[in-house]
Amino acid sequence: MDINDLRGISTAFLLFAFIGLVFWAYSSKQKQEFDEAANLPFADDDVPQDGKQEGIEQ
Repeated sequence: MDINDLRGISTAFLLFAFIGLVFWAYSSKQKQEFDEAANLPFADDDVPQDGKQEGIEQ
């Protein structure tokens, strides 16, 4: 086994890992979790525009 065999095996392993990651990311089981993560930037929309929150005195 020389370095070229090792390179071929590592390339094949990385190809299968990439294909597995793509199938995992696009699987329907992950849709709800990814939708929740996509809405995280909008989670603080309850704060009024003036920057003051209820119950906090400044």
